[in-house]
Amino acid sequence: MTSENAKTSTSAGGETAAGPASGNPLLAPWQTPFEMPPFDRVRVEHFLTAIEQGFAENLQEIAAIAGDPAPPTFANTIDALEKAGQTLDRVSAVFFNLAGTDSSPEIQAIEREVSPRYAKHSMSIYQNAALFARVDALMQDRERLGLTLEQARVLERYHRGFVKAGAKLDEAAKARLAAIAERTATLGTKFSQNVLADEQSFLLVLSGEEDLAGLPNSVRAAAAQTAADRNLEGRHAVTLSRSSIEPFLQYSSRRDLREKAFKAWIQRGAKGGETDNRAIVCEILGLRSERAHLLGFKTAADATLEFSMAKTPEAVRKLLTEVWGPARTRALEERDILQKAVQEEGGNFKLAAWDWRYYAEKVRKARFNVDEAEIKPYLQLDNVVAAAFDVANKLFGVTFTERKDLPVYHPEVRAFEVAARDGTPVGLFLGDYFARPSKRSGAWMSGWREQQKLAGNIRPIVVNVMNFAKGAPGEPALLSMDDARTLFHEFGHGLHGLLSNVTYPALSGTSVERDFVELPSQLYEHWLSQPEVLRRFGRHCKTGEPVPASLLDRIKAARNFNQGFATVEYLAAAIVDIDLHVLQDASGLDVDRFEAETLARIGMPEEIAMRHRIPHFQHIIGGYAAGYYSYMWSEVMDADAFSAFEENGDIFDPEIAKRLHDFIYSAGGSQDPADAYVAFRGRLPTTDALLEKRGLQGNAA
Repeated sequence: MTSENAKTSTSAGGETAAGPASGNPLLAPWQTPFEMPPFDRVRVEHFLTAIEQGFAENLQEIAAIAGDPAPPTFANTIDALEKAGQTLDRVSAVFFNLAGTDSSPEIQAIEREVSPRYAKHSMSIYQNAALFARVDALMQDRERLGLTLEQARVLERYHRGFVKAGAKLDEAAKARLAAIAERTATLGTKFSQNVLADEQSFLLVLSGEEDLAGLPNSVRAAAAQTAADRNLEGRHAVTLSRSSIEPFLQYSSRRDLREKAFKAWIQRGAKGGETDNRAIVCEILGLRSERAHLLGFKTAADATLEFSMAKTPEAVRKLLTEVWGPARTRALEERDILQKAVQEEGGNFKLAAWDWRYYAEKVRKARFNVDEAEIKPYLQLDNVVAAAFDVANKLFGVTFTERKDLPVYHPEVRAFEVAARDGTPVGLFLGDYFARPSKRSGAWMSGWREQQKLAGNIRPIVVNVMNFAKGAPGEPALLSMDDARTLFHEFGHGLHGLLSNVTYPALSGTSVERDFVELPSQLYEHWLSQPEVLRRFGRHCKTGEPVPASLLDRIKAARNFNQGFATVEYLAAAIVDIDLHVLQDASGLDVDRFEAETLARIGMPEEIAMRHRIPHFQHIIGGYAAGYYSYMWSEVMDADAFSAFEENGDIFDPEIAKRLHDFIYSAGGSQDPADAYVAFRGRLPTTDALLEKRGLQGNAA
């Protein structure tokens, strides 16, 4: 278990004494390198039995800790809690990761059944009065316990978890909080499954040259492979995966097809019928508000932000407002430029949201002579992966060696053994790069096992999940610059998990405050755009020639083009998120009306859609509730942090890299994030570096 919730998807812990005689590979010792889950032997029917045993074992462990007649000590209470639940942890890691990456109707049915049970199980632990009495006694006496900084942080997190679960409340309030947790888990699972169902149900089949008009060869090849994967040989198709639909919107000269695809994209979760999420959103918000009130908070946002870096909704609004003004101004300038391009082309229509990417690409090519279709042949997936590995080697001394002998959960998944500079094993890294119908959309990092030292020297297993389009048979997968940035971003998260060097699972890797967790990932993106990285790994897929210096110069000149659009579509979603979570009463909420009124209030350009509309906004239904702002909060830090390397004239400066490793990537949650940042940089950042990075000073001309 972790500090605030019983672990359900991240740590696989150590071995269990569960008998191999059960025939369930999830319950037998995993005799694989690094204790990789035995994917080659796991079947769907194994999960429920293993989860049931995990629950039972964990409850026995909790009862023993809570009922210990000895006075509470850090060892017999906090250490014991950190070591508890290993069977449940590792089974959960396998199940919930598969539910997101390679789902099936059978897995979804189990997910619907067990999600509320996990919530109930967690609440039964954190509402255990005897257990809380032990933790609370330690918390009150913490100054005299002689704790290390890491131990003090772990104790604080456990105490926080108990209080947030209602441990200090009366029995009626506890029961209501437990019911809220179960119902919220049920609704969250349904929400995600509805979005996946809407994504799976849409396929834009392109028939003949007329439907393919404007699409460059790389996009056509990806669309052909998408169709082939769905038994439509000789055809072309577009899905709602971002790496499929965005290139189509960028290049298709068929405005009617762009409109059709775009509307399907933004209507996920809002199509009516069984997969409509609007009523689910309303109920979840109401439950979150009720939970906050029971715990003594004014709003759900206040409850979420209490231990964040931002602390309050007002601090979040201040940051978002500071950036919104310049971003909106820039976006309006960009809109006028694109509208002019429409007219110059002979169009007599008003620019719409499904036109933006198409005309932005035209203007970018005209102004900077930069065409995404010219860039993509230099960004082969394998080369971008190699570039991410090479940067990690130069910064932190780690190496990546592919292992084809390990069991993986899907044939497309690649496994790499990670070693330190001296050859010491670090962990395993898995890359799951391609879109498929069984995978939810988006990109993320997750863990099959977390690093820790408490139960032995446990090395991490992390995975990066993407949704890139495949190339044609025999052809490499080609990435856009945005795809490549996404890969570097998620690999930054991966390094945060791999390089973790802490004792306690509760503080391992990415177990940091939500508005700090994006710093390692967003910071890592900076190295992709550096000429020495692109020149080495940007090799043409046909000729093998490095990306020309002239193209690099043009890419650099155009780096801030369309930043008004990019910033506005993100900020609008972040503002809507915080506005939703400061509602005092969400009963009867009209989700569409709320979204429209919020966007009207902030002056959202009607030609730009939110990056995530509420009915498919999976971030805020999951771990980013009232926290989507954290990407921008972290960007304030990442822009400033990379400046440390630039100011020194060496993007791989070993002394700065060591501080980055020691205080950011390897430290987990062992230190307050503000203190960690100051230890690395010497001071806290301001928004100046962010505005400069995004080019939001001056005008778009």
